[in-house]
Amino acid sequence: MYEHVDPFIGTGATELPTPNGLAGTWWWPKPQVGNTHPGAMHPFGMVSATPYSGAYPTGYGLYDFNTEGVPGQLYDRPVASGFTHFQQSGTGAIRKYYNYFRVTPMLGPLDDLGTTWDLLDEVAEPGYYAATLSSGVRCEVTVGPKSAVHRYTFPANDAARIVIDASTGGLAIPHSQTVPLKAHLAMLQPGVAQGEIHVEGVPLAVHLEVDAPGWRQALWYDRRLMPGGTRLDFDYIRPTTLRPFGLIFMGPSRAEQTVEVRLGFSLRGCETARDNLHTDVGRNQATFAARRDETAATWRDHLGKIEIKAESDDQATVFGTALYHSLVKPCFAPDESPWTTEGPYAFDICTMWDIYRTQLPLMTTLFPERSVALANSMLSICEQEGNLPIGYRMAKGADRFSRQGSALAHTFLADLCQLDLPGIDWDWAMVHLEMDLRRTYGEDYLVHGVAHPISHTLDLAYAYHCTAAIARKVRDRTLAQQMSDLAHGWRAAYDPGTGLLRDSTFYEGGRWNYSFRLLHDMRARIAMAGGDEAFVGLLDRFFGYGAAPVTQPGVRPNVAEMDAGYSLYRFEGLNNEPDYEAPWSYHYAGRPDRTAEVVHAAIANQFGTGRGGLPGNDDSGGLSAWYVWATLGLFPVAGQNLFLVSAPAVAESTIRLPESDLSITTTGLEPVEAGGPVSYVQSIAVDGKTLERPWISGRELRHIRNLHIELGPRPSGWGTQIRPPSTSDPLHTAGGEA
Repeated sequence: MYEHVDPFIGTGATELPTPNGLAGTWWWPKPQVGNTHPGAMHPFGMVSATPYSGAYPTGYGLYDFNTEGVPGQLYDRPVASGFTHFQQSGTGAIRKYYNYFRVTPMLGPLDDLGTTWDLLDEVAEPGYYAATLSSGVRCEVTVGPKSAVHRYTFPANDAARIVIDASTGGLAIPHSQTVPLKAHLAMLQPGVAQGEIHVEGVPLAVHLEVDAPGWRQALWYDRRLMPGGTRLDFDYIRPTTLRPFGLIFMGPSRAEQTVEVRLGFSLRGCETARDNLHTDVGRNQATFAARRDETAATWRDHLGKIEIKAESDDQATVFGTALYHSLVKPCFAPDESPWTTEGPYAFDICTMWDIYRTQLPLMTTLFPERSVALANSMLSICEQEGNLPIGYRMAKGADRFSRQGSALAHTFLADLCQLDLPGIDWDWAMVHLEMDLRRTYGEDYLVHGVAHPISHTLDLAYAYHCTAAIARKVRDRTLAQQMSDLAHGWRAAYDPGTGLLRDSTFYEGGRWNYSFRLLHDMRARIAMAGGDEAFVGLLDRFFGYGAAPVTQPGVRPNVAEMDAGYSLYRFEGLNNEPDYEAPWSYHYAGRPDRTAEVVHAAIANQFGTGRGGLPGNDDSGGLSAWYVWATLGLFPVAGQNLFLVSAPAVAESTIRLPESDLSITTTGLEPVEAGGPVSYVQSIAVDGKTLERPWISGRELRHIRNLHIELGPRPSGWGTQIRPPSTSDPLHTAGGEA
């Protein structure tokens, strides 16, 4: 899928055709922008590099801080003041996102640093970005796992410069600058320098090599050169005393002269940063082309894990880009943890409350060794900080996101344990899993039987179910029973009179958005709502069956406009993540036909090409991974080692799994188009054997060679009798394995 990736998708405000049919009744309250960036990234790599305008939230682009509706603009065209490193992907709401060590090619005096130039002729491919500044400098960046390489092509000029600003960070909007706590820089030899800044409790070191023979180099402070100086040291820095500082390389340039800047990074000091650079790019000059080719080859391998027979070039582009966005986070930085512990380390585990449903199961399916490394990294973080992270950036403090969700790592770890993936000490894991359930909202759950926001009650009950499964694996029957008993607490979150969650506060969304999560006991949850018919009635209302089309919020929507939208109690059309799972709730009520209708409406209406091709924040690939799964006709029930099966959006696909290739083939598929017909599952065969149930296990998925789905224009009886498993089933394994 490499050739079909467009890294610009999601970098602009949502610009999709007016939704058609069912999708026209959905309401989008959250930011209508993907919040992605087109910069150079390595699959699951530590480093990214992108042009820096200072805009929200990645540092790239046009937009101001935004939490609702269409984002307002800071700029009317793409601009940049240089190129920065370390960016989030698709997230929102947090104002300070990295963007350290800005590199700026200049033709003017140092006083011009911070000037923004127009970005012309932008090009982006996986692992590569290029543009020409309106100053006339052509700029290219690529990255390795722990490094970045820049190449600048200058016009003829007597005073060309490469300026590295070590003081900048964060975003150029109010209250969003990241101030280093302390820093040091050192010139080592011609063209070679090192430095380290301490940001949010973490030391970030850089080793820098500049290939510009004959150019002068110097340190600078407060935009003034320090001739003859070889070190800058700051023992402490306050926002009120911060003055910009950094390095400069300068000299005359010939027309079309290229200058290469190589940066290695580490959280373990400058010497390790140097070693990381040389590991990634070698010790030779002019390494840009080789590093670009190697990163491209890695992307080709990763993106080749799934192939589809697309109906159109646009569908191939949307799918290829969705797969790409699903494989950029978390950032793996082995042997780089701030505590100097050896082994796996990862950051940008953001946002766990989005990615645990879709993106992490995709990573586990395609790259199980990555998931094992992430699991061990999270356990190490817990060992040092006392809690399993809900979100974890390149900063100490893993508890800052606890309001968003509780105990989500338990879901991720349960899938790994049930797949019997090697490399995790499950007895060690159990210690942290059990203790983490007693923290913050977990205490309310234990003492009062309910935790508010009420979604935490669902999180915790589900985490107890997942932890019970792991306890059974380590043969701790007593603990498994205790966990299973506590897993019943989800019932306290629901009002039997309405079939919905009880009134509470919520992190994003409302009780309707959270009411249709996939629980471990959907059988009992549907019974609490009054049975299949009543539950389907609630879902139909939520998804807008029979409702009139709605108007979406615009720029800076007012309170009345937002209140009117929220009062619809409507599916948020993948613009917001709490109801990612809701379409598949129909499966548990014997209505897989409704799942197909909603999912196909979302695929056809909510995703497109171009910068405005996403309906909302991509959330570290959580949204993109949803699209990948939906297109394949599968959906992971995270924590249960289970995949629900529905009508795919492509006639054929191949998933290259570690054990074997899985081909998904169809007959009777109609193109999935806005306003077009829906294809319904008529029957399914697994390696030639009929499958009556609408799900397969994670173990099965790893060994099936062919999943054949016969589709038709009308709903059938398939999937209406045997339901996906629930813990209150007479036999929990009802339906068996294929």
